Amino acid sequence: MDLRNITLVSVGYIEEVYLRSVIDTAGKEFSLPVVVREGFIDISEFFDPTRRQYNGTKLLKEIDILFGSDNTKTIGLFSIDLFIPILTYIFGQAYLNGRTGIASYFRLSNDRYGMTGNGNLVMERFKKEVIHELGHTFGLVHCHIPDCVMRSSTYVEDIDQKKMHLCSHCRSALNAALSTV
Repeated sequence: MDLRNITLVSVGYIEEVYLRSVIDTAGKEFSLPVVVREGFIDISEFFDPTRRQYNGTKLLKEIDILFGSDNTKTIGLFSIDLFIPILTYIFGQAYLNGRTGIASYFRLSNDRYGMTGNGNLVMERFKKEVIHELGHTFGLVHCHIPDCVMRSSTYVEDIDQKKMHLCSHCRSALNAALSTV
């Protein structure tokens, strides 16, 4: 495979400042050019009225079908509340060693948890989540190093404890994956 870039697909309204920040951070972390494109999807068909959330598994599949490419890693960016059937909510999801992933900043705001809002914190969390999901597309699994961006996150506090970067072990695994593409 000739991997050319990372593609971020903005679905719905994503604040420009978030997009610019994610572009810069992902490009540096993966040493690949990052392009952005707008994605038009009727997300209403992915809405579960019982849960009042959007099915992340089905959206991930739709992103893969509509925007996935064998020569890029693609992440669909959302601002909606995502779930998978076995979890109350998710921040993102990706196909392990696949072409695509998704991430949403809906649940990354302190306002959702009764705390004072902080736009910079939301942006930092969103960048970490996008890097995390991109890591999965490159075959990286969850890491046990406490501050590695590939550590699993159930709560926003888990995201806050992580750094923006891969630990040395995950970096080595990424470099090995990149050397084969």
